[in-house]
Amino acid sequence: MPVFINFKNKKPMEETTRSRIIDAAEALFYGHGLRSVSVDAISERAGVTKRSVYYHFESKDELIAACLTARDAPTVERYRHWLGDDDRPLPDRIMAMFSALAEYASRPNWRGCGFTRAAVELAGQPGHPAVVMAADHKKRFEHWLAEELARGGVSHPALAGRQVMILLEGAIAHMLIHRDVSYALAAGKAAAALVSAGLFEAPAPAETQMA
Repeated sequence: MPVFINFKNKKPMEETTRSRIIDAAEALFYGHGLRSVSVDAISERAGVTKRSVYYHFESKDELIAACLTARDAPTVERYRHWLGDDDRPLPDRIMAMFSALAEYASRPNWRGCGFTRAAVELAGQPGHPAVVMAADHKKRFEHWLAEELARGGVSHPALAGRQVMILLEGAIAHMLIHRDVSYALAAGKAAAALVSAGLFEAPAPAETQMA
């Protein structure tokens, strides 16, 4: 009896397997670190063979980068949701974003920012795909912050965005070390004050600018 293979469904099945591998790897990497997780553990969690993992990814390094790529847009979208719509004063929105971060970090399985952790764990390999991906993500995130601040009327939005970014990163690092979400709330107050000062900073008179 002839066997018919549905080639039309092959690509969707491959994509499903690839996604399953990424999901499994991401959970293990986030919970246990990049170096300590083996491909065997990833294949077991994903319910696929080790050979299947290497069919979709040439190396563990490529899989690590794929995991970070998969988290790029959702991470920005999460912070966008926390920041909320522009129907409230911008300093209040900034404080709300940090407050939401504090609540998010209070979960028992929270392990900090996966992008920062990857860059730190692989600091000795600056050309590693994951380090490059982490750097690109942080640049895009900072650019997004600057755009939101510019839209809200902050003067020097690029500088203010970088300053808010530093406060975010510092809060995440200290919460991870101390397991104390008050660091996010303190950083949020500083960020809100910074943004508020930027909103009320008036441009110099034309005579002064021309002097």
